[in-house]
Amino acid sequence: MKFLLFIALLFVLYVIAKRAFASGGGMNIADAAKLLDVAPDANPAQILEAHKRLIAKVHPDAGGTSQLAAQVNQARDTLLRNISSR
Repeated sequence: MKFLLFIALLFVLYVIAKRAFASGGGMNIADAAKLLDVAPDANPAQILEAHKRLIAKVHPDAGGTSQLAAQVNQARDTLLRNISSR
């Protein structure tokens, strides 16, 4: 049962990430926040905690893919860059 939930989570994250990159551009703040499941105006601690939790699930060593892990990392970077530009 847990395995099926994990596979479903990976699929949902894949679909979200694929839509984020469908325009050919980088990830926007709303998509990054949705992928990490945080508010668009989340503080750095919230962003890093959400990233840590999610990357542990989608990392290639944990059964995820390198593409998905890269998208999670890009979401973190996008949100952290947004904070520094506020």
